[in-house]
Amino acid sequence: MESASWLKTTVLGVQLVFVAFGALVLVPLLTGFSPCIALFTAGIGTLLFHAITGGQVPIFLASSFAFIAPMQYGVQHFGLGPTLGALAASGLVYVALSLMVRIGGPATIQRLMPPIVTGPVIMVIGLKLAPVAVSMARQIGGQDGGGRALAVAGISLLASILAVMYGRGMLRLIPVLCGIAAGYLASLALGIVDFQPLREAAWFSTPWSEAIRRGQFAWPEFRLEAILYILPVALAPAIEHVGDILAISSVTGKDYIRAPGLHRTLLGDGLATSLAALLGGPPNTTYSEVTGAVTLTRAFNPIYMRIAAVVAMAVAFIGKLGGLLLTIPSAVMGGIMILLFGMIAAIGAGTLIKAGTDMSKPRNLVIASVVLVLGIGDMQFSFGSFSLGGIGLAGIAGVLLNLALPKEN
Repeated sequence: MESASWLKTTVLGVQLVFVAFGALVLVPLLTGFSPCIALFTAGIGTLLFHAITGGQVPIFLASSFAFIAPMQYGVQHFGLGPTLGALAASGLVYVALSLMVRIGGPATIQRLMPPIVTGPVIMVIGLKLAPVAVSMARQIGGQDGGGRALAVAGISLLASILAVMYGRGMLRLIPVLCGIAAGYLASLALGIVDFQPLREAAWFSTPWSEAIRRGQFAWPEFRLEAILYILPVALAPAIEHVGDILAISSVTGKDYIRAPGLHRTLLGDGLATSLAALLGGPPNTTYSEVTGAVTLTRAFNPIYMRIAAVVAMAVAFIGKLGGLLLTIPSAVMGGIMILLFGMIAAIGAGTLIKAGTDMSKPRNLVIASVVLVLGIGDMQFSFGSFSLGGIGLAGIAGVLLNLALPKEN
C-alpha cells in the first residue's frame, strides 16, 4: 500500500478514538475505575473481538453504560475486587447466549427476549441513573456547588444538545466531548478546577501503576453474592449487541448475522468483557457512536477499528491524560449525564415503538409494569447468600413473564 494510502487509513482509524473517547472514559470516571485502564481494555478487547470474528466486522468495543449502576453498587457494597470478579463472570452470559444461537439460530434471542422485555429493561438502565446525574450536576469537589455548579452543568448540557441537534459531520458524533469541553472551559473561568491530580500524574506510566497509586485497581475476586447481583445485568447489553450488529450490517450491506455469525460476535463481545474486567477495566460493549462514524465516513474496512484499538492502548500509557481527566468537575459530567441517561431511557421506549408493541394488551402492560417497578425501585431478593436485585432482577422477571404468560391474539 502506498504511503499516502497508509496515511489516510491511519487518520481514519485515529479519528474513531475521538468519536468513542467521551463515552469511553465517562464510565470509569462515574464508577471510580481508572480511565487509562479503560482505554487499554477497550483497545485489547476490540482486538480480541476481531480475532474471534475473523476481522470481518467493523466494530469497536469500549466501556458499557448498562453496567454503571451495578458497578457503583458493587464497589460500595462488595468492594472493587469482587465487583471486577463479577464483571468478568458476566461475560459468561454472552458465552451462553452464543451457544444458544449456535444451536437454535439467531431467532432464539428474539423468542427469549423480545422488545417487550428489552425495551423496559433499557428504560430502567437510564431512569435508575437519573438521581446520579442530578446529584453530580449540583456538586463541585464533592460538595454542594450551588449556582456555580448548576451553571456549569447547564453549559455542558446545552453544548451537548446543540451538538446533537445542529452539529454537522463528525461534530454531531461527539456530543459528549463537546459538552465536556464547554463545561470545562466554564469551570476554568469560574476557578473551580482542581489541578492536583494532573500535577501528581507522571507523563508516562503503565495504566496499572497510576491506578494502584489512586486506589483504582484491585485483583478480581470471585464472590458468589457479587456475581449473582451483577451477572443478570449482562442480558441488556447482550441485546444491545444484537441491535448494533444488525445496524452495522445495514450500513455496510453485509449480513454479519450469517457470516461470521451472531454466535461469534456474541462470543467476542463476552470474552472482551471478561478480559477487560480481569485487567481492572469496565466491561466492554459494541459502540453505536463508532457505527455512526462508519455511516458518515463510509469507512467500512475493519482495519480502521484495529488501528483505533492500537491507538487507544498506546494513549493509555500517557499518565498526564488520566490526571487531566480527573480534574473535570463533577458538575460538568452531571450536565452531560442528564442528556445521556435520558437518551438511554428514550431508546428503551423507542424499542417498543419501533417494534409496534401494543401496550393496550394486558400481557404487555403486565411485563412492562413489573420490569419498570422492580428495576427503578431497586427491589432486592435474598435467600441465604443468594441475592438478586435492581436491573438484573428486573431483566430476569421480564424474561420469565414473557415465557410464562400466554400470548394474546
